[in-house]
Amino acid sequence: MLTKVVLKQGKEKSLIQKHPWLFSGAVDKIIGKVKDGDIVQIVDCKDSTLGFGFYTVGKSIICRIFEWQNINQFDQAYWKSKIGAALNLRKQLINFSETNIYRLVHAEGDDLPGLVVDIYAGTAVLQCVIEGTQRLKVVFGEILIELGFEFVYFKDKIIQNTGIDTSDWHKNLKPSLPIWAIENNNKFAIDPEKGQKTGFFIDQRENRALLGNLAKGKTVLNTFSYSGGFTVYALNQEAEKVVSVDISEEAALLCNLNSNQSKFPENNETIVKDVFEYLKDEKELFDIVILDPPAFAKNAHHITQASRGYKEINRKGMLRVKKGGYLLTFSCSHHIEKELFKKIIFSAALDANKNVKILKHLSQSEDHPISIYHPEGDYLKGFLLWVE
Repeated sequence: MLTKVVLKQGKEKSLIQKHPWLFSGAVDKIIGKVKDGDIVQIVDCKDSTLGFGFYTVGKSIICRIFEWQNINQFDQAYWKSKIGAALNLRKQLINFSETNIYRLVHAEGDDLPGLVVDIYAGTAVLQCVIEGTQRLKVVFGEILIELGFEFVYFKDKIIQNTGIDTSDWHKNLKPSLPIWAIENNNKFAIDPEKGQKTGFFIDQRENRALLGNLAKGKTVLNTFSYSGGFTVYALNQEAEKVVSVDISEEAALLCNLNSNQSKFPENNETIVKDVFEYLKDEKELFDIVILDPPAFAKNAHHITQASRGYKEINRKGMLRVKKGGYLLTFSCSHHIEKELFKKIIFSAALDANKNVKILKHLSQSEDHPISIYHPEGDYLKGFLLWVE
């Protein structure tokens, strides 16, 4: 028997509307013993089942719901059916002859909250970000092997307060690193052990392709360049010059490794420097400027401070764009909503005294699906701007 989480009367609305997060304030009582990561049954005050989810101790989001039907057998076959469904969707979306870098499981977007699975050629990299999915990681590993992936890496977060990193390879089988994989026929080196996130920022695939289409004969400034995703696309599409800026020396080395696989590696210059300082100190103008910073707002308390940061970097970025050039600007902070980000861009343009037009709204690639019931999954927002 699963432990029951009983909701307060009148608090069923969000679950009836299939939002996958249950907040602690909606809970009336818990019937039975429960530990962090347990699968629980969520019921209303009349004992009608509303869903099943992973319980989390001590957090405001007390449960993440993965199943809305009244079933309670969550064996390996059940999880395989969910991951298999996600794979079938990717087969409809992605041309695997040109791209073998893609997201297979996107947490709530694939009805598997707390689980991310990224694919690099024949290697699957998992991030289990809650205890519920962490407990199941070996099961997920076996399923991925059954589905045809050769290697599985568990990219676990460091256990809080212990300094212990439990990342490991499934059954101690690992490929040669780095893994060389392709995205729209652009070649990249991926190191899931040392790289940020799972090793690459897959969500920008379509936006990198857009940049590639604009880059021929252009000068390009790629800030927060990390492994050089935008850089490689620009070089392969015959950009005249690319300057890649990142504060990390390791990122710069990886950017150079990837740019050296491009058609015109000599056209790239990699600079190790804080991007804010670079934009303040340097006066060179570019046909295209890319601003793809890390999340400035880690939580809702940081929105005001983050908004100032986004405004300042966009103001500086606009001043580095040649007349009639382009600015590709992004925020991956899900706390910075699209309309707020647009207002920030407006304020930056006003302060920079630039005439700016929105040519295109940008978002995450289609292998990062957004559940219609979970708007928080729509985290990456961006604009292609024309700057006069």
